[in-house]
Amino acid sequence: MSDPAIPQQTIGDRIAKLVADHPVLLFMKGTPLFPQCGFSSRAIAMLDRLGIEYDTVDVLQDMEVRQGIKEFSDWPTIPQLYVKGEFVGGSDIMMEMWEAGELHALVTGIPARAE
Repeated sequence: MSDPAIPQQTIGDRIAKLVADHPVLLFMKGTPLFPQCGFSSRAIAMLDRLGIEYDTVDVLQDMEVRQGIKEFSDWPTIPQLYVKGEFVGGSDIMMEMWEAGELHALVTGIPARAE
């Protein structure tokens, strides 16, 4: 039995904290070194080309997060990119924004990745 004085953190709360704590966060399948789907691989390639610091969450390691992120964003697919606390979209939206130069503008002010 849980202590009623300690509120249980919902998956939505966990995801909200992750998004708030990381200026650029990608929920993906796999890791940056070993993406487990083509869409995640494409998203990582774009973030790497931007040369910015970013963090990732491997949804394959936590089924609660894998389902919860879809509800949190009301977006059915993974990967999902968040920048400065705002949901951006999946790899297709990222690609459209990349081609229009909008993704570059969106990450203005994000520190460069250490080499």
